[in-house]
Amino acid sequence: MYKARLITHEGKRRIAVEFDNKPELIQRFKLLSGATWSRTLKCWHLPDTKEYRKLFKISVFENEHLPHRFYPLLERFVKWLRSKRYSESTIKTYSEVVAIFFAFHHDKQVDEITNNDVVVFNNEYILKRKLSSTYQNQTVNALKLFYRVVENRNIDVESIHRPRVEHRLPHVLSMEEVKQLLQALPNVKHRVMLSLIYACGLRRSELLNLRPTDIDSKRMTIFIQQSKGKKDRLVPLTEKILHLLREYYILYRPKVWLFEGQEACSQYSPKSLQNVMKMALKKSNINKPATLHWLRHSYATHLLDKGTDLRYIQELLGHNSSRTTEIYTHVSTRDLQRIRSPFDDL
Repeated sequence: MYKARLITHEGKRRIAVEFDNKPELIQRFKLLSGATWSRTLKCWHLPDTKEYRKLFKISVFENEHLPHRFYPLLERFVKWLRSKRYSESTIKTYSEVVAIFFAFHHDKQVDEITNNDVVVFNNEYILKRKLSSTYQNQTVNALKLFYRVVENRNIDVESIHRPRVEHRLPHVLSMEEVKQLLQALPNVKHRVMLSLIYACGLRRSELLNLRPTDIDSKRMTIFIQQSKGKKDRLVPLTEKILHLLREYYILYRPKVWLFEGQEACSQYSPKSLQNVMKMALKKSNINKPATLHWLRHSYATHLLDKGTDLRYIQELLGHNSSRTTEIYTHVSTRDLQRIRSPFDDL
């Protein structure tokens, strides 16, 4: 039997694990990546990762400074979110930010929290740590929902001051850079995964949730199930990407997921896919901080460059609003290249 808890050791978040002092248990624990013995704490500890939290059954909202009296309230909140079919990523985000908020105000009861405490949290936690405006908005949304659902009262979370909306342009690779990136990958599975993200404008989660049966070679479509916003959609499949998929299928024969991990029938991990992208960038000598989502942005921009109607691009990307898709008009070079600089006439 073991006991696991979150700790901060030498400025880093760790998972402390206590178990019987038996040689066989110690030897088994040593095999875990990052396992370390602390003389000062007199316990074994591991990096605080999603995998280890799951292995040692540490709650998503667990925080070393969060008193246990808050746990039942957070569990009620999580159950309500699940009953309303919120995505697991949203549940994780909302429960974690609420847990951090109450850990910050650990000396108060939930019903003692006032609007001023929200303002203090904004100034002393969010702004001091220079956390993003996205995080600030997530905190506002999560607290607003928590107090309405669990406490059955409204707290004026607008006092936290929602940040001004940032207008950032999407990052895009050129078609030459995309080609260079994909050709740099000798591994068929790796090349097909990145090719499919670009060829169909997929989100990372959409790619990883694909099953072999979602590929319809007769209708030349890919079925994207229950993606962002709980929406299904179809995206077109080209002959070129179909050829790559068939080559991949013959080699790997996936059973449950289209792209599986090292263990049979296990879903390919998001972290491993990110590492594939990093490796491709390194091998192709592209010195840009590109991410997987850059490929989706590049797909949309290149379609626009080729004259595809914005309404079709909106459907292909699965955007609810055309305003979301319109941002690509600011990075498309189709119209920019037609503009003649007055400098050239000097």
